[in-house]
Amino acid sequence: MTAEIIDGKKISAEIKEGLKEKISRLKERGKVPGLAAVLVGDNPASQVYVNMKVKACEEIGILSEVSRYPKELPESELLEKIRELNLQEHIHGILVQFPMPVQISEEKVILTIDSKKDVDGFHPFNVGMMVAGKPTFMPCTPLGIQELMVRSGHDPSGKHVVILGRGSLVGRPLAVMLFQKSKGANATVSICHTGTRNLPEITRQADILIAAMGKARFVTKDMVKPGVVVIDVGTNRIDDPTTKSGYRLVGDVDFDSVSQVASAITPVPGGVGPMTIAMLLSNTVRSCEML
Repeated sequence: MTAEIIDGKKISAEIKEGLKEKISRLKERGKVPGLAAVLVGDNPASQVYVNMKVKACEEIGILSEVSRYPKELPESELLEKIRELNLQEHIHGILVQFPMPVQISEEKVILTIDSKKDVDGFHPFNVGMMVAGKPTFMPCTPLGIQELMVRSGHDPSGKHVVILGRGSLVGRPLAVMLFQKSKGANATVSICHTGTRNLPEITRQADILIAAMGKARFVTKDMVKPGVVVIDVGTNRIDDPTTKSGYRLVGDVDFDSVSQVASAITPVPGGVGPMTIAMLLSNTVRSCEML
């Protein structure tokens, strides 16, 4: 068996086309979605992520603004900038790129962002609404995974979904989203983590296996049953002297072996990553429609 490749680039492009139509209708009403990104410090990965998000905004007609600060920025100044953005009517989404320098509390940053402009879905109000099954903004990566499954014909409804990883960015919110009695959910969900015993026994029960623990090529073909659908959230650098950069990206799944057993699998890169950005854009447009 050779697995179907679930193409996140293709699906995200389809989502962006749909967003262009919504943006066009908003502009007819005199509204333009606006996203403000805030970057503190010179973390190379953070700079790449922010640039990718800004470029994606420009491609579909979302206004984007970026505020860049040195890593020494006092916490009080960052919080004041966020409060200013909360009050600006042309800004509908606020994105503060993590991680933050040590002097800045990420929790304080999240709490300061207006929940109505929290397009990352991190604010406790939005998290609570998600748990209650009445979401406003859901976190982008879990939402992207859900969209990826549904749009590729692998609806989780009625399936046993096993999630590897209980992190606050992916594992926990995704579990909450998938057990809801709603469209694109209604699954039986198991979460595995460092305290899980007999892990392969559980992963082999999965109809859909979602790997999000940040360990390169951790999931091997002996850990999955034939016909499983595999969603690989991991992005790990491994040394590769054959490449110009000296490294390459791999997921949490041993793609070469697992793809011979699975019925469908996401690649790394090109699977979940593009969907995360698409959901950020979608949440920003939704905020503009609501505000």
